[in-house]
Amino acid sequence: MNKVFRTSSILLVMLALLTSACKANIERNDDGSLAVETTITQQELQEAISAAIADPLITNVTVTLQTGYVSVSADHQRLNDASKTDTLSFRLDLSVSNGQLLASVTDAQIDGNAIEQNRVDNWNQTIANRLSNFGKRSEKTTLQSISITPEIVTMTWNATR
Repeated sequence: MNKVFRTSSILLVMLALLTSACKANIERNDDGSLAVETTITQQELQEAISAAIADPLITNVTVTLQTGYVSVSADHQRLNDASKTDTLSFRLDLSVSNGQLLASVTDAQIDGNAIEQNRVDNWNQTIANRLSNFGKRSEKTTLQSISITPEIVTMTWNATR
């Protein structure tokens, strides 16, 4: 029974990863766990960040992948004058701590003025949560590493039974 449960669990994790929006490569480790590598394209990342920001005044979010970090810019419509827009920009660093994805927004500005820290803290959390959905499909899945190149974001996960 335990072997059937283990096999079923592994198959469910694999199915969930394969049906997600990202691409996944899956290999079995010597200990029976799975090494799952997921990739996120610039477009997928742009959509995830735009959804995480979730502000109707922020439009045209543009993501540029750099080596080791992400550069984000967008238009910010003024609340008191809808005909005027400002430029929003920030740097996004992604890292791993205790098997969890961390997002760190720095240098967040609207036309050179710093964005309030509570808003940045919220973005950090919502961006990390959204991006974790690209690979984490169960409580027994932990993030091992993340890398950002000018072409793609790659996350490596470990899924245990």
